[in-house]
Amino acid sequence: MKVVIRNYQKSDYEVCRSLWVELTHHHRDIYEDPSIGGDDPGYGFDEYLENPRRQGTWVAELGGQVVAFGGLLCHSEEGEVEPVVVSQPYRDKGIGTRLVEHVVGEAKKKKVRFLYIRPVARNERAISLYVRLGFNTVGAVDLLQDLSSSYDRKWKPGIRIFDNELSY
Repeated sequence: MKVVIRNYQKSDYEVCRSLWVELTHHHRDIYEDPSIGGDDPGYGFDEYLENPRRQGTWVAELGGQVVAFGGLLCHSEEGEVEPVVVSQPYRDKGIGTRLVEHVVGEAKKKKVRFLYIRPVARNERAISLYVRLGFNTVGAVDLLQDLSSSYDRKWKPGIRIFDNELSY
C-alpha cells in the first residue's frame, strides 16, 4: 500500500491525540516510569497544537487510515522536527522515514537554516533512524539532575561525551 502524507486537518484530532497517547506509553515503557505524561497522557498533544512555533503538522495515511503524524516548529532560522509519531504496528515500514523527509522538505521551503530533532535518549531506534536521515551533528546536549523523590527511576549508564560517563 502507498503511504500518503497530507496536511493535518481538525478531523484528525482524535486519531492524532491517540497516537500521542501511544507515544507517551512508549516513553513510559522505555523509562519504566508510569508517571510520564501524567494522568492525561494525551494532554501533550493539546499543548502541541497550541504551540505558537508550530508551522505545520502532517499525517501519514496507509490505506486511508492515519497511522502517523509529524510536525515542524520554527523560531527565526531554526526549526525542530517535533513530534514524529508512528503507531507501533506500522513501524519499520518506511513511514517514519517518509514523514521526516516530508518535514525536512517543508523546513527547506521555509528557509530554515538549522533543523533539530530531539528524541528521548532511550529511543535508540529513533536515534538510529534520524542519524541515517542526516541528523548527525550534535548542536546541544540536555543534561539533567533527577530531583524527584516520588519515583525511583532506573537510569542506565553507558553514554560518554568528552570523557564524561553519563546515564540515560
